[in-house]
Amino acid sequence: MRHNARVTSEHRSDYQELVDEISELLGAPATLENRDFELIAFGTYDDEGDLDPSALDPVRTRSILTRRSTAAVRAWFEGFGITRATGPVRIPPGTEAGVYRGRICLPVRHRGVVLGYVWLLDGDPGPGEPQLTAAMRVAARIGALLADEAQHGADLTRELRAVLTAERDWQRDMAVAELRAVLGARADALHTVVCVAPWPSADPDDAPSVRTVQGATALCTVPWGATEVCLALLVRLRSADVTAPATAAAVRLLERARAATGTGGAARVAAAGTGAARSGLGDLNAAWREASAAARAALAEPRLGPVADWASIGPFRLLTALPRGSAQDPSVRPLLAPAHRELARTAEVYLDRAGQAGRTAAELGIHRQTLYYRLSRVEKLTGLDLDDGEDRLLLHMALKSRRL
Repeated sequence: MRHNARVTSEHRSDYQELVDEISELLGAPATLENRDFELIAFGTYDDEGDLDPSALDPVRTRSILTRRSTAAVRAWFEGFGITRATGPVRIPPGTEAGVYRGRICLPVRHRGVVLGYVWLLDGDPGPGEPQLTAAMRVAARIGALLADEAQHGADLTRELRAVLTAERDWQRDMAVAELRAVLGARADALHTVVCVAPWPSADPDDAPSVRTVQGATALCTVPWGATEVCLALLVRLRSADVTAPATAAAVRLLERARAATGTGGAARVAAAGTGAARSGLGDLNAAWREASAAARAALAEPRLGPVADWASIGPFRLLTALPRGSAQDPSVRPLLAPAHRELARTAEVYLDRAGQAGRTAAELGIHRQTLYYRLSRVEKLTGLDLDDGEDRLLLHMALKSRRL
């Protein structure tokens, strides 16, 4: 039998109760973050409303509003050994990191492994040793919950990846059954799939936590081409007509992908695609094919992105279904050479504008006679007749598919 699944929303309620318990024990509002400094829960203390607004800490406020801390703040705190500590750590202010008030950090561990941190603003005189000892016992209970959720998340990641990468029908059926067992009652909910491609790191440890993506049920990395990976995300929906949660999740993941890529990372900027909504897991692979096709379309045609929905990608629904490279017809190949890039662009705009010379010339910023000259060169290079509907269709498909 697989690890017993626990519903993440129930864990969130437990985290909140435990953080509130620490806030009461220490007489100060507490904040719980995972080991990647992503916010899990924050507590309020009865006296917090009486604080002078000028005394409020900007780091805590930012963590609550954006649900994560900056790299500078993380580096400052980790410099005081919190990743190795087994007891409370007092941390002084550090204005260079934007930390204007001292902190007490309670490491959250389970079986010796640090899984998160409870943060409190330090006061004068601050909590005493008996209070901190009691708070550490609560932190240990948080650690057990985090470990349980991490195991559950690992199960979901493994089974989702197995479904999406299975090469045979029977393997896929077994993987779907395992994923259904891990999800429990949530397996029958309405879901869609998001694909973010390419993802900047093939290391599974660099993938975001499913908890940090609103509406996410499971996520994993999947091979994308020969050398890259993409991120697959299973998102639950309330209605098939309201896919905003999937779009919002895709936007947030794209922000993370682009931040991780920076100026010296992957050559391509990521795009995302979403599949149609489906109930249950039976058509999960079809939803994944749609999401990955939409992501490919958004990468090929930026106007469709940065988040493309399967229903909105038009002819790319057919083109992405073709085997890679199969749409490169021999007659069109000479036109696709780098030396003829402007001719190819002219032909594509002309076909996009339904063969209307005036609109094409205006968009390209050229005279009509220049347009006619370029189109005649296209015909000579390809041997195609632009007055023939089938030849125009072949050329249009080849031009659209070249970026895929």
